[in-house]
Amino acid sequence: MYKKEFDVRWSDLDANRHMANSAYQNFMSHTRMAFLIENDFGQREMAQYETGPVIFNENIFYFKEIHQGKPITVTCEVTGMSDNASMFSFRHNFYDYKGRNVARGLMIGAWMNLKERKITALHPELYKRIKNFPKSEDFKILEKADMRAHGEFPSDQL
Repeated sequence: MYKKEFDVRWSDLDANRHMANSAYQNFMSHTRMAFLIENDFGQREMAQYETGPVIFNENIFYFKEIHQGKPITVTCEVTGMSDNASMFSFRHNFYDYKGRNVARGLMIGAWMNLKERKITALHPELYKRIKNFPKSEDFKILEKADMRAHGEFPSDQL
């Protein structure tokens, strides 16, 4: 499991002096990108193959407040991937300096061809890298239905 340690900055706090919702998302994103970069799947590789991530949903579950002054650790695990690796899911756990699990973030997304602006299977070179990523114990093969498993659908205004 990939881990990254952070100091909670003043700018990460909200009016209640605990970590703001947006800071959780920023730490998750930073950890996820660091994981991808360390696995040779960073911005350079994405640009080379005109590929970028699209997040369909992110859910954060808060267990305890996070305050400034002590470091936190954020983990990153691949919890799912489609057969062609076009779709993916990650889990992030937040731990305080004592190792207590204080929050959990779940996200699901896909890879988009940046030229065509459509969800796409990964280029074979990127697929070779991502298929061997370390996976969580509860890893599952994702299907299109998993992208809408939350039950939310557009409702256009007429």
